[in-house]
Amino acid sequence: MARNKYPEITVEKILDVAQRLFLEKGYDNTTIQDIVNELGGLTKGAIYHHFKSKEEIMDALGEKMFFDNNPFTLANEHKDLNGLQKMREVIKINYEDAERVELNKRTLPVLKNPRILAGMIDTDRRLLAPMWLKLIEEGQADGSIKTEYAKELSELISLLSDLWLSPTVYPACAEEIISKFKCMSAILDAMGIPLFDDELKDLVQSHIVELLK
Repeated sequence: MARNKYPEITVEKILDVAQRLFLEKGYDNTTIQDIVNELGGLTKGAIYHHFKSKEEIMDALGEKMFFDNNPFTLANEHKDLNGLQKMREVIKINYEDAERVELNKRTLPVLKNPRILAGMIDTDRRLLAPMWLKLIEEGQADGSIKTEYAKELSELISLLSDLWLSPTVYPACAEEIISKFKCMSAILDAMGIPLFDDELKDLVQSHIVELLK
């Protein structure tokens, strides 16, 4: 059998098909065979050569969608913003990414899957926390952020938003999640990062309500 000279093209094709199917059918209702059927000649073996499971496909797809429209990179292009303002811009850009927001809605139930949870925690620790830390330190340098706990809060922001506010990890209705969000905002305020202004609070609360519809 001839070797695939362009494995990155195969991976890209698998992720593109998986993204479309996850959005159309939902993660739980999409099987590996469904993905194979849409790959135009690629076999199930070709998928398992690159990904050990559907969960690994989901992990890779989440990272791809993030880096294709990395909100941290886009926020850093605004040279007129200070560190705190860039942090706010990151959140706004993230919520404006309609496909990623929709995928999150479609895959919300899979957070019950320990493998997916482990992947989220790893992504938070390995990718998101260092990017939050860079902006917090920038805010410390320009005076917009006054905290003694830059590293700790860079980790806490991701953990609270991705896990604590997730209704599948901590079951809650929209009102309860909004209350927890307000608690998170108060914690950050008290620790020297007034991240959520009125505009951002309205945006996040609207997103929570929409997510649970």
